[in-house]
Amino acid sequence: MAEQGIRRVDPSNCSMARALSVVGERWSLLIVREAVDGATRFGEFRARLGIASNLLSTRLDGLVATGVMHRAPYQEPGDRQRYEYRLTEQGLALRPTLMALLEWGDTYLADEAGPPVVVRHGGPDEEHRCDEPVTLVLECAAGHTHLPSNEVYRAPGPGARFL
Repeated sequence: MAEQGIRRVDPSNCSMARALSVVGERWSLLIVREAVDGATRFGEFRARLGIASNLLSTRLDGLVATGVMHRAPYQEPGDRQRYEYRLTEQGLALRPTLMALLEWGDTYLADEAGPPVVVRHGGPDEEHRCDEPVTLVLECAAGHTHLPSNEVYRAPGPGARFL
């Protein structure tokens, strides 16, 4: 029972739930991961992921419908027109989410030998590449960094609806 005087935010109006409806299924995030790593064609996704063609087609259609990816036509000489799948700005913005899941998996689920992949700082040329590992850092608007989880909380935002 809720304490008197405390207004609860309506959980049905939730950005996290909306995000999970788009990319909360295993294959969808793995497709985005492969697209971040450069895959664009149906066959590349299928080969890299070992996913069934019908399931891949359904997931790609969903990612296109929600604006995470877009289709771009291409045609090899002598072949029929096909489509490449490219991340939109919305899709590219999922990279920190992928990195957060990777860090969590590396911390709690990696083999004894360690993580299979390390995200490193690279740039378009040698001048901008330092090759050091990249990590995510929680930071508040005042510039405080490396916030421990017990110092972060959810508060009602401007779109909050109350019960």
